[in-house]
This record gives sequence, structure tokens and C-alpha cells, in this order.
Amino acid sequence: MRLAHRLLMATPASIGSKSSLSEALALLPPLQLYRRILRVHRRLDPEMRVLGDSYVKKEFRAHRTAENPLHIIGFLTEWQLYAQKLEGDNWTGDKLDEAKLNKMSDQQIGQLFELMQAIRNEGQGEGDGEKQ
Repeated sequence: MRLAHRLLMATPASIGSKSSLSEALALLPPLQLYRRILRVHRRLDPEMRVLGDSYVKKEFRAHRTAENPLHIIGFLTEWQLYAQKLEGDNWTGDKLDEAKLNKMSDQQIGQLFELMQAIRNEGQGEGDGEKQ
């Protein structure tokens, strides 16, 4: 994610993207954002933290060599919104925006499905442990 400093400070509105953000959002550099997300994950249950940390590490590693500025801005914007939701504790029960879902590729939808299964399996594992 090699970006010029001005791209990191760009807001979605300034690059022509229609976003659900009500106000301008200065993006954090990738490493700072990565660290912020891992810090926020400390609030989660241990099982969910392990799942979340491994997913974040995998995604940031996969996008390390991205060169398209719009993809990078979109990636950083979504992860920053994720971090803000976790910090504000208003993320539980939140549904995925249908417009974002429609823009996803088949591979992204597959990843989302795998993540959903992992979360459900984690929840079932907790329920099984209580019954014993």
C-alpha cells in the first residue's frame, strides 16, 4: 500500500466516491489503522478476538501490494469505519448495507460467507460447552 501522503488524507467525497459518511474522514495510514484495530479487538471475547485478529492480519497482508488508489482508499475507509464501530460499541446486530453487498465480487461474497460460518461455529461451540 504505497501511497502518496495526500492520498492518505483524502476523504471519500474528495475522490468522487458516494459514501454513507456524514462528514469528512481523514484516513489513518495503513500501519496505524492496523494497530488501532488490533487494540480495539482487545475488548472482544477471547475466541472472537483470535478470529478477528487472524482475519485482520490476513486481509492487511493480502492488500499489502495493492497499487490502485481507489481500492486502497476503499479498503482503508471500510476498516476505519469498522474500528470506529467497535470503539463505539454500536456494532452488534448491525446489518451489511445492500449497496455494498451488490458491489462485492463472488470471491468477496465467498469470504463473507466463510466468516459468517466461522462466527456461527464459534457461537455454537460456546453453547455446546455450557451444556456439558
